[in-house]
Amino acid sequence: MTPHGPDLLHDPLLNHGTAHTREERERHGLRGLLPHQVIPQEVQEARVLENVRAAATDLSRYTILTNLQDRNESLFYRVVTDHVEEMMPIIYTPTVGQACLKFSHIFRRARGMYITAEDRGSVAELLANWPREDVRVIVVTDGERILGLGDLGANGMGIPIGKLSLYTACAGIDPATTLPITIDVGTNNQDLVDDPFYVGMKEPRLRGEAYDALLDEFMEAVTTRFPRALVQFEDFGNANAFRLLRRYRDRYCTFNDDIQGTASVALAGVLSALRVTGGTLADQRFLFHGAGGAGLGIATLIAAAMVEEGLTTAEARSRCWFVD
Repeated sequence: MTPHGPDLLHDPLLNHGTAHTREERERHGLRGLLPHQVIPQEVQEARVLENVRAAATDLSRYTILTNLQDRNESLFYRVVTDHVEEMMPIIYTPTVGQACLKFSHIFRRARGMYITAEDRGSVAELLANWPREDVRVIVVTDGERILGLGDLGANGMGIPIGKLSLYTACAGIDPATTLPITIDVGTNNQDLVDDPFYVGMKEPRLRGEAYDALLDEFMEAVTTRFPRALVQFEDFGNANAFRLLRRYRDRYCTFNDDIQGTASVALAGVLSALRVTGGTLADQRFLFHGAGGAGLGIATLIAAAMVEEGLTTAEARSRCWFVD
């Protein structure tokens, strides 16, 4: 049943703001709740662009766009898809890194779900609070290794939100079927602990069996609640990222974007370059700046591709070098 009156205007998936026609205003109880003029979406888009371009910093532009997303998603995605080259660096990298650092300071409205260490034993009950049944794509982080910025705890929620925005803007995934999730297991970042605005748990990071038990409960509960969903792991620390991938990859519809997603794109780029330069993958030597999840994931996939070209695993791995 379609929300009515103020409830409709407060639903970002259904709210079109001043673009609601006279007939829609009459049918949905919006008369008197909006200014008189019916302003079509293309004019609203021009107004958004004027405000975004007038902002002094990229972080200010990010805040304008996320506030728009929180109140009118159809307009938000029109702005992003019509100006994708201009908007992508604002709603995701590199600006999303600044946004995560300031997440608790620019926090306006909760988006997605937060599951904490204190929710162990009741994760299924918590997930039942999500109002939509047909979730197809979930991006989840525990905030331990956000981009190159390290442990940002619950501030890392900017990453799942931003990544899912790209999936809608660039791949056409219905935003109503997406769900960003942060598993807040505390933080070892003392600056966050000391920050009175920090929105997450101010406890040392959960480790060991208790951490694994929470993640096991989450994976079982989330796939039961949303059986058609893909669960994408994003920006987990190295110690957990590879281990959790091995733990879940044959049991659930899941992948780790840093390890597998980045690797597939990087290998595709190398193979495309080789079509231009000539030579084979097995002839190449690769130097990686850093040995995080992304670097190790790319190297693992490149080595696997070299094996397909006839090298042994040892030979393929010997062609990959890492610099810390």
